[in-house]
Amino acid sequence: MVSTPHDAASHHSRGLTLATVGIVILSFDSLLVRLAVTDGWNIAFWRGALMALVMGLFYCQRRRLATLNAHRGVSLVSAGLLAAISLLFVMAVMHTRVANVVVILSTAPLFAAILTRLFLQERVAARTWVAIGLAMLGLIIVFAGSLTGDGLLGDVYALGAAMAVGANLTLLRRYPMLDRLPLIAGGGVITAIIAWPMATPLALSTQSYAVLAIMGLLQMPLATALINNATRYLPSAEVALFYLVEAILGTLWVWWLLGENPPGATLYGGLLTLVTLLVNAWLGLRKPGARWITGTSRPR
Repeated sequence: MVSTPHDAASHHSRGLTLATVGIVILSFDSLLVRLAVTDGWNIAFWRGALMALVMGLFYCQRRRLATLNAHRGVSLVSAGLLAAISLLFVMAVMHTRVANVVVILSTAPLFAAILTRLFLQERVAARTWVAIGLAMLGLIIVFAGSLTGDGLLGDVYALGAAMAVGANLTLLRRYPMLDRLPLIAGGGVITAIIAWPMATPLALSTQSYAVLAIMGLLQMPLATALINNATRYLPSAEVALFYLVEAILGTLWVWWLLGENPPGATLYGGLLTLVTLLVNAWLGLRKPGARWITGTSRPR
């Protein structure tokens, strides 16, 4: 059955809403990691365990096992990628400046676009490639002053997280029927298991437990679920493009509240990035029908 332009616009709008809200919520991640005032392994353990608890409880209520049983291998890979994203991100923030982490993480659209083209044979719209290029230019302007040789290990962690984000969004795009909740819960379990031997989870301060509870029970589960579900309606490269917004907002939260100053060009580079994203979203809403009718962007 051929989708109508109205259906295409509705799907595209829904995807944009999910991705936008999810990324705004996710943008507080770096701030919460800083406020937790403990080492990366403790953060990874508790947020993984709490995410698994929340998503596991929701999933048990729904009892939808069919799609997982049909795609066990894919589900395990996705959960593993989510665990890798969580671990690598936390370690990156602990080993380098937030500005470095978020600008490197913003390369996720490049990995998503390449993987989408290679493995899904899904044409990436020219406007999305242009938007990625312009937004990346904006981020280079924003974070030029912070991309130094310091914190090399943290930069490597951040690059690994960006690759995992792109890979997972592409995988979820290929299998839109998969229930996202158990995947997120599984990712939390894997994260907690890996972090446990290096963590001291019962020796934290009251502030640390409070921040980790917000992160693991509310912020990360909600953000991850919204972003992962956005891949049902948008190409993975387009969803990944929203990580550029996190690069701006994540740095601003840490700057305003903790005084971790970004380079002076933040205003100009941030403006370029956000305007680029708005134009890309507007073009997608303006002419989504042709893309859906030709099948170039329809969820599979």
